[in-house]
Amino acid sequence: MAVEEAVQEGRLRRYLRLLGPGLVTGAADDDPSGVATYAQAGATFGNGMLWTAPVTLPMMISVQEISDRTALATGEPLGTLIRRKFSRRPRIVIGILVVALLVANTLNIAADLMAIGQGMELLGAGPDHLWAAVAGCAIAVTLMTGSFAVIAKVFKWLCLALLAYVAVLFVAKVDWGDVLAGLAGVQFRWSWDYLGLLVGVLGTTISPYLFFWQSAHRVEEMRAEDLGGNLPVALPERGDARARQKLRAARADVFAGMAFSVLVMFAIIAASAATLGKNGVQIATAADAAKALAPVAGPAAKALFSIGFIGTGFLAIPVLAGSGSVGLAGLLGTRWGFDRSPRNARVFYSLLGAGIIGGILLALALSDPIGLLVFVAVVNGIAAAPFLIVTMLVSGDRKIMGEYANGRVTTIIGWSTAAIMAVAGAIGVFTTLTGIGS
Repeated sequence: MAVEEAVQEGRLRRYLRLLGPGLVTGAADDDPSGVATYAQAGATFGNGMLWTAPVTLPMMISVQEISDRTALATGEPLGTLIRRKFSRRPRIVIGILVVALLVANTLNIAADLMAIGQGMELLGAGPDHLWAAVAGCAIAVTLMTGSFAVIAKVFKWLCLALLAYVAVLFVAKVDWGDVLAGLAGVQFRWSWDYLGLLVGVLGTTISPYLFFWQSAHRVEEMRAEDLGGNLPVALPERGDARARQKLRAARADVFAGMAFSVLVMFAIIAASAATLGKNGVQIATAADAAKALAPVAGPAAKALFSIGFIGTGFLAIPVLAGSGSVGLAGLLGTRWGFDRSPRNARVFYSLLGAGIIGGILLALALSDPIGLLVFVAVVNGIAAAPFLIVTMLVSGDRKIMGEYANGRVTTIIGWSTAAIMAVAGAIGVFTTLTGIGS
């Protein structure tokens, strides 16, 4: 019996060691912007958007597995592969899109810093603006001076903060019959306010910055391996057995990360529907989502919700800053990576610093309506389709990917996701420009 337990424990430890880029990407997907958007969905429409959890799971798995496989097959991040795939004129257009993504990410960083500050204030630690600035400076210094190995370990531990949202389900009075109805999609509504928020939910779930982060983090992980020294060893260079083992491990990591992300998404919508939605609570700030839970679910829920988006903010901000920076640095053909010093990757670290500093300044200057967090999610929903199309073209190119190019199932799911996000983006543009549903 003791031997069986030891074997099971050994398997668990090996599996946990496999978790890395996929888990971090999935956890970063549930950043404060996502938390606010999901909470808004639960508060406004109850469990009416809960069907998006099972629907988006295969989409998330497919898109992030594709992004991950581009790195595994080539040893290069998505930005560098875009440079290889496209000629000068398309690269200019894509470069403009990446710059726009950097701006959107800066706005997202500001919103996440505000959420961290308000979370600290709710816990009685002091003024929110002060903590937003402190958090931003601490993250910047850590990224500029810390090694990738340390940063990667910190990322893994921060993922645990998301379990706080799952814990809320155990202290809130959830109507599980209504939850099942929401999962089945029978509470879908044909209204512009519903569709507008749906774009935000899809945008914060299929976020374009995560495509760049997934591939870049995987390359960083490959660089850290002993196999190739400081250089990542791509799958074709590993031999068949090692390549299959690496691919299986990476897929398990991605699948686990996306499943974890969707579990948290489900928990936030269901808990918000059972508390905020049931009592008709209106939330005007990210902190209101935590405050409003206290009278219904008790002070434990308030503390859990606060700790959750503090932890996810600290996790998501480096991902937001790093994803666009590595995308543009790779597109420009310059060095990048947290495992390199600022002197050896000047463009990457300059973009990284500019994004975080810009986020700090915006966090200090702006108020904190939850609309800012939801707006960022809608922007991601609008931007997702173009980047998905680019990613599909790169990952389907056999000259770049070789035998690891997209298969039939992946191609179908990937392009279907791009089409869905294109429709969502069109709705997002319409509702944003007209103000319908806001």
